This record gives sequence, structure tokens and C-alpha cells, in this order.
Amino acid sequence: MRVNYYDLTQSIGSLTHGETDIVALMATVACEVHHSDDRFDWTGFYRVTAPELLKIGPYQGGHGCLVIPFSRGVCGAAARTGVVQLVADVNAFEGHIACASSTQSEVVLPVWNDEGTLLGVFDIDSNQPAAFTQEDADQLAAILKSTFAQAR
Repeated sequence: MRVNYYDLTQSIGSLTHGETDIVALMATVACEVHHSDDRFDWTGFYRVTAPELLKIGPYQGGHGCLVIPFSRGVCGAAARTGVVQLVADVNAFEGHIACASSTQSEVVLPVWNDEGTLLGVFDIDSNQPAAFTQEDADQLAAILKSTFAQAR
């Protein structure tokens, strides 16, 4: 099954309308996105909990790394640069952290509120190589922007 971004956007918008709690929003987004597409093996957030440090947040799937410094891995790169990381082959990404050996590709998006505060990153892993497209990144970025604008 492939994600229908229109339906996913509507569902997340309806479920999160008026909510400002970061963890509640992250839990809802992780769940909805994870179950929307068979390509998504691990779907979740790493929250900024200290300067230059991410800790695992709400997620769906198997275990994840508990702590990721901004200086390491794909998630760290997204947090450090503020740029979406669309990685077709994680083994070719210098400094990739293998939280799960089955991961072949991933997309990681920085998550900001409307005050410009980096809340964390949204990470989706797949056991398929080159599983994600620019359309996936763009659609997910739009969902995150509208969902987390008011988050505190």
C-alpha cells in the first residue's frame, strides 16, 4: 500500500486540531504516518533535549537509538543543518548510525515550530533501498509544518 498524502494530511489535521503538546503531536503523527505505507518500517521522532543532542521520542516500529548527537548519523545531519536528508542507501552515507541492520534507506526531516525553534527530527526508515522520493519529503514536510506550527 502506498500513502495517500491527501488523506493522511486530512487525518492528521483532524486528530491534532488545537493540540499544542509536542509529545502528543509526535505520537499521533508517528502512528498515522507509520500505518499509511508499507515502505515505512520505523517511523518516529528524535527530540532536541539538550544543546546538540537528540533523544528518541514517540515512534512506531522496532527499537531505535536512544541518543543521537547532532554530529552523528542522518538524524544528526538533519538537526545540525536544518535540511531534509533523503538517503537512498544508508550504507553510502558517511557516519550512518545503524540502529537497525535492516534499514536500507531513510528520510529525515527537521521539525520546527512557528517561532523557529528546532523541536527535533522526524525519521522514517525502510528496509527497501531508495524507498523515498522527493515527493515523500515535500509532502511530509508540509504535514510537519502545519502540525507543529503551534507546538510548544
